[in-house]
Parts: sequence; structure tokens; C-alpha cells
Amino acid sequence: MLWQLLSSAVVGPVIVLFIWKIYSSGFLIYLRGFVFSRKCRSTALLHGKTVLITGGNTGIGKETALELARRGAKVIIACRDVKKGNDAVEDIQQKVPDASIIVKHLDLASFKSIRKFAEDILHSEPFIHILINNAGIAGCPKSKTEDGFEMQFGVNHLGHFLLTNLLLERIKVSSPARIVNVSSLAHMVGKINFNDINLDNRYHPLLAYARSKLANILFTRELAKRLKGTGVSTYCLHPGAVHTGLGRHLGHSIGRIIGIIYQGCSRIFFLSPYKGAQTTIYCAVEESLANDSGYYYSDCTKV
Repeated sequence: MLWQLLSSAVVGPVIVLFIWKIYSSGFLIYLRGFVFSRKCRSTALLHGKTVLITGGNTGIGKETALELARRGAKVIIACRDVKKGNDAVEDIQQKVPDASIIVKHLDLASFKSIRKFAEDILHSEPFIHILINNAGIAGCPKSKTEDGFEMQFGVNHLGHFLLTNLLLERIKVSSPARIVNVSSLAHMVGKINFNDINLDNRYHPLLAYARSKLANILFTRELAKRLKGTGVSTYCLHPGAVHTGLGRHLGHSIGRIIGIIYQGCSRIFFLSPYKGAQTTIYCAVEESLANDSGYYYSDCTKV
């Protein structure tokens, strides 16, 4: 029934294959997570450490911020919606009364905002021990960032690329330090056409998302090579098929049927944000990964 609905939608065979892969993988991941309940087993504490996480106000980002604050880190949530960020902080502090956590405005669709944010951080924070590039958008209708780049590539990759590079020297002096990039198994169908970087010739919302996640992985691997010997390690990961607001645009960009299918499947089969945050937390704190860099992880396991 699901395949028939997908096939009848006007999305093209490539999109159908993409969605089928994601949903089937999501179902398997859900079962594996439900049966084995794999989670980050590390008990490492983070007292005296500073963590910066983008998109830490909702979903797996919020769960990650909560856990790292619980471990004693000073957590900086960087997000576009400061009100939601403050709401997240209030919720986290109710669960962890002594949590050291603040919110700062960051719009990853604006290089100006990113530069302003980085300048603020460099002025106020002597150390950044863990940078988690978590924020992202998925499946949105075609649009461009303030600087003229395709929105998903601009926010999910270019924004984090610029932010990381602006903070890189501070991260180096904080070593041992880690940079964690949240990617997705969607990278499997991602392709980057450098002759059409803004997808002006052909735009598919899900394929645009896939290429941004592929870029996250390529960035992680290249950064690992360039940071060799600096004490800074890089990691990228698939958090699992998680029920969050990430796919909220699908109904508008691809069609109402797809939106309904996504919401239904995600509520039933996908992981909770708590479970979805485990691999991010694992990459951020697991002691055995200290000498690893540039690798891709899923379900708290190197792939």
C-alpha cells in the first residue's frame, strides 16, 4: 500500500526510491533500537568543558544539550528562534537545576549572522571543547539563503562550514577537542554537481537534502586530514530515523500525500529524539574515540 501511494505521487522514480530507502531503513533502525536499546554507555563527565551546539532548542539537539549539561558541561545553544531556545533552557534547567546553559542567536542562512555570532563567541569564550553542528532543514520548497545559495545546502553545509572555520583556531587551543557533524543516511543518494551548485536546472527537495548530508560527510573527512596532529578530532553520524520536526516541509514541497505518509510513519516507526541523540552524544564523549577522526557513525557504532 505504501509503495503504491508513493508511486502514484508526482515525484519521479528517483524520489520514490529515496523515500522507500529512508522509510525501510527507518523501520529497521526502529526495531533495532527498540529491541537492543543501544545508547551511549560512556559515563564521561564534562566539568570545565564548553560545548556549542547548533539547533539545540528542539529535537535531538535539545536532548543532546540536556545530556551534556547533565554531565557538567557549559552548553551554548545556537539557534535562530531565541524564544524557543529560552524555552528549551528553562525545560533543561528544570531537569538539571545546576545546568550551565545559555542561548545565542544564530541564523545559518545568513553569513552575516554567522560571522556576528562567531565574533561574539570568540570574545566571550576562551575555550570551545566540543562543537556540534546539529541544526538542519529538510525537504523544503526551493529557496535561497541571504547570500544566494540553495537553502538546504546553505544551511546544512555551508553555514556550518563557515561557522566551524571561524571558530577553528579557538577549538585548536582547546584541544583535546571534537567537532561533530550530524549527517544522515540520506547521503547514500546524494550527488554534488559543482556545475549547478544551486540546483537551478533541476531541484528535488529530498535530493537537495541528500547532497547537503553528503557534503557534511566529505567535510568531516577532509577536516580530519587537515587537523591531524592538532588534538582536534572530527566525527559525522546518522542519528537514526527520528521523529522530529525536520520533515515538516515535505507536505508543501512534494505533496500532501507524502506529508501525510511521512508524519504517519515517523510517529509509528521512527525513534524518539532521546534515542536519536545517542549517537551524537557518543561521538561527543566516548573516550575510546579520542584517537579516531573523520569516521562515520550510526547507532553508536563506526560504520
